[in-house]
This record gives sequence, structure tokens and C-alpha cells, in this order.
Amino acid sequence: MSTVTVVKKNGQIAIAADTLTKWGGGKESADYVVNHQKIIRVGESWLGITGSATAHLILGDYFSSLEETPTLASPAEIFRTWNGLHGAMKEHYFLQAEEDKEDELESSRMDVLIANRHGIFGVSAHRTVQEFSKFYAYGSGSPYALGAMFVAYRSPTLDAENIARLGVLAATEFHDESGPPVQSFVLNLEA
Repeated sequence: MSTVTVVKKNGQIAIAADTLTKWGGGKESADYVVNHQKIIRVGESWLGITGSATAHLILGDYFSSLEETPTLASPAEIFRTWNGLHGAMKEHYFLQAEEDKEDELESSRMDVLIANRHGIFGVSAHRTVQEFSKFYAYGSGSPYALGAMFVAYRSPTLDAENIARLGVLAATEFHDESGPPVQSFVLNLEA
């Protein structure tokens, strides 16, 4: 399980994530797992990934295999990109398609936040794409992160990275499926 956050404030965009891996009741911290990162770089975008620990490997492999890296600049482009990814997940990464018959769409079984110079976006497991204006969080610790960021966002002294990190830190403090250290990246937008 994971907690990832994105924040856009005062010409700065930040993305942050915890680094804990869980398998059942076991916890694998960054002290023991070298490849503990939940944020990957795709072109000029940072992607914060929740879901299976394999999800970041799949995304890294998929995007590195493309002839042209997508810019992920709008909800429409992200949606088209994720539909292609979902097809590749079924064909090349052996995504299990069977699920609850009440779902209208197959799940990609990961939620991903995207930060780039075009904004902050989220892609849900069913490929719904949203563009966020201020901040958002995905993952099992997201309720704690959203609450902390809601309060912190109003502070004139906190920048986007501080707020994104505070959201993840709140989740690592109060949720047993998120753990430190926190990884973060910042983009400064041109005026």
C-alpha cells in the first residue's frame, strides 16, 4: 500500500510518496529494499504510483519501450496513453482481466498521480483522468494526507514541496501501510 501526493502552489509543482512496501502483514522498509521508490520519471513528468509493487516496474518498462515519450499534458492525452498502457498490460504484463461483474470497465489495478509543467493530474484504476487545481492524494493513506494538506495549503509560509511532504508524513504517522522516508520532486514553473 502507498501514499502519494501532488501539490500546485505559487508557481511550483511537487510530488511526494512514502517508501514502504507491504506483503500481507509484513513490512519492507527502505532500510531493506533498495528499489523502494514509488515515483518514476517519464519524459518531463513525474508519476507517483499506488498499487502492486510491480506497477512501477511495469510503467517504467512500458514507457521506456515507446518510440516517443508522451507529454501527458492534458486529461485527453493521458486517457489515450493509459488505454494503450492497459492493452499492453493485458498482452505483455499478464494483467488478470477477471474482476467483479458489477464493474463496467476492467481495472488497471493502480492509481497514479502525475506532476509536470502542464499541471497535476490523477489516473484512477479504471482510467478516469482528473486535473487538480491545488493538491490531491492517492493510496491507502490518502485520507490522512488530504486532511494534512487541506490545512497546510492555507499557510503562506509553506511551498508546494513542504505541503506534499507533510501530506505523506501524516499518512506515515497515522496509517500502518505507509512508511518513511518520504521521496519528493519539485518543478518550478516559468512565470
